[in-house]
Formats: sequence, structure tokens, C-alpha cells
Amino acid sequence: MKILVTGSKGFVGRNLVENLKNIRDGKNRTRPDLTITEIYEYDVDTEEVLLDQYCRDCDFVFHLAGVNRPKNISEFMDGNYGFTSLLLDALKRNQNTCPVMLSSSIQASLSGRFAASEYGKSKLAGEELFFRYAEDMGVKVLIYRFPNLFGKWCRPNYNSAVATFCSAVANGKEYTVNDRSTELELVYIDDLVREFLDALEGLEHHCEYEGLKTVLADNGRYCCVPVTHCVTLGEIVDLLQSFREASKTLTMPEMPPNSFAKKLYSTYLSYLPESEISCKLTSNQDERGSFTELIRTQNCGQVSVNITKPGITKGQHWHNSKWEIFIVVSGHGLIQERRIGINPETGKEYPLVEFEVTGEEMRAVRMLPGYTHNLINLSDSENLVTVMWANERFDEKNPDTFFEQVTETGGIQ
Repeated sequence: MKILVTGSKGFVGRNLVENLKNIRDGKNRTRPDLTITEIYEYDVDTEEVLLDQYCRDCDFVFHLAGVNRPKNISEFMDGNYGFTSLLLDALKRNQNTCPVMLSSSIQASLSGRFAASEYGKSKLAGEELFFRYAEDMGVKVLIYRFPNLFGKWCRPNYNSAVATFCSAVANGKEYTVNDRSTELELVYIDDLVREFLDALEGLEHHCEYEGLKTVLADNGRYCCVPVTHCVTLGEIVDLLQSFREASKTLTMPEMPPNSFAKKLYSTYLSYLPESEISCKLTSNQDERGSFTELIRTQNCGQVSVNITKPGITKGQHWHNSKWEIFIVVSGHGLIQERRIGINPETGKEYPLVEFEVTGEEMRAVRMLPGYTHNLINLSDSENLVTVMWANERFDEKNPDTFFEQVTETGGIQ
């Protein structure tokens, strides 16, 4: 399949083209029925003569090119209607009846606050041109009316509030929110690209519009991205500020699957300056080795790395509720666990449980609640490196950690 993408250097175009390349080059194998051989990139600086060639050879068109911030209002119609007309004429001239997708805008509804939108009028004119083209040529057209879009590579201080706020917060700059209660309907770029790939496979989602409201409909004239997020400006900036604060403590914000917070966090990270990409960790060191917290989470505990020097025993404690997973990634060690208390059936201590562990044959060992446990470096010369996950963050006011040697010959706590 040969694909033409107009507006290929724009925000949507760049994200789409790079993902099309992943499929073309075999890097993305999640679409086995989709074969891409050529990607024709057309933008404002492309030689106009190439448009005719691309329209002759392509099997699918993503028409993303358009004007949204002109110097003169007349440029709206020139860019959003005029170039669309040139594109369709080139397809007609080459008798190419491949499917054509149009990137329109919810402003084309001319409803509510968009009733007098010159941009919306130009987009509506482009839609009508597409519908006439479909009727005249018997061609499949896919018209998408996008709300606000966000994601990596979106230009800040242009026409995206999310990009502007992400860039400002990530770079520690001032910004202004005129009305925190203003609500936006947002589509995330990855959801958009996924819909486009579905469209290439003939699996696009159809809809109709009731004013500004999208109504999914199998036989709808329009197409849409089925996943959107409605959030206020206040909610957006509050989340962004929480991301910035969390980065200072290596605490990961709560990000449920497919949530707006998860998508916004990925977007926020893409605007970090070089000075903020890495951060120094605090390592607690003594004669036994070191212990360094790596990542904390809101609800899923924390991850740390522990280095134990040769011949040293660490641990020798137990927890009421806290539990952990130890994974030795380098070295040779022994993990011992013993249930606290006396076995009423034997009148003796509960039996010792031992796990010999190495970095060459990694395994996850659980430290059970109510079991005292330790970690022994069996090597005489190499450090023992262990990745540790705990199901809760360390709480100084309630550490839930109590010293007790696992065996009578146990080492230093």
C-alpha cells in the first residue's frame, strides 16, 4: 500500500508518518494485515509537481494539510478549501479512486461558540467538497471533525492550550489561566493515530453530529476517534503541577490505564528540558553497602536497589502487613525466611526457608508478612545487587519493621 500524507510536517502528520514508517519497516508487527510500501510526504515546502505524481500512485490519502492561524482571514478559505480542491482535482485527473481522509474540525458544525467561526466555515466548505467528490466519483471518503488534540510534538504557544501549559510547567515558566472552569474535549494523539491505522484496514468508526455532540452510528456520514476526554483547564494545570512536584521526590502519579492523567503525563514528559531529564538519587551507604530508592508510586509501593558487600548479611526484620519482592540481578546470595513465633504443634520455632539466588539465574522471592527475613552475600569478592519492590511506600510514622534475627548466627541488621 502506498500512502499520501498532506500536512506531513504538522503535529498530526509527524506522529502519523513516524508510525506508518514503523509498520513499513517491520518495527510494528501488531497490524499483520497491513502492508505499507511507500509513504508520500507532502507539505507546504514540497514541490507542487510531486502532488500529481503522488495522486497517481497512492492507495490511500490522509489529507491533514490546513490553515488554522493565518495572517489574514482570507487564508482560511485558501488553505482549507483551495488546497483541498487542488488535491481532489489531482486525484480525478489521474483517475485514482482510492479512499481519502479529511482532517476537519468540530468548528465546522458552526454550533454554539463556533457559530461565527471563519475557520469553521472554511472547514465546512472543505467537507462539502469532499461529499460532492464522493458522490461524483463513487469514492470512499472519511471526514473527521476533530476537537482539541494533544500529545508529544505539539507546538506550544500556538493553538493548543495543553501544549502551552505542558511546556510552561515543564520548563518552570509562568502561564495564565483565564477561566479554570472552561471545559475542553480532547483527543490524544496515540488514540488518533490508532484510529487512522484502523481506517487503513477499513475499520474506522462512524458517527453523526448533534451540534457539538458526537453520536456513534455505524452508518454515519462522518468518522471519529471513539476515545475522548472532557476536562477543565483547572484540572489540566492542577495535574501538571502535581507532575512537576512528584518529579522532585521520584513519586509516580496515579495513572489508571487509558486515563487522561496517563496520557497527559506522557505529553508533559515530552516537553522537559535537558536539565530535567535526569535527576540524582539519594543513596544511603554504610559499611554493609548501600540502599537507594528508585521510584515511588501513589498506590503500588516503591522500587529500590540494594547493594550488599561480600560476606555481609542484611535484613533481620519482619513486617505485619508490608510485603516485598527481592530479585538478585548480580552476585551470589542466600535469602532466608522464618515465620515469627512458636509452632503450637511442635513447640519449636517454625522451620527456616532458604533460597539460593544468583544474577545468572534471576528469580523473584517474596518476603511474606509475619516472616523475619534476611539477605546474605555468599561471595568473598563481589557485591550482591538486589532490586527490591515493596507493596507500600516507606512511612516514617509507621515503618512496620521489627528487628528479629532469622537464625541465631544471623548477621548485622
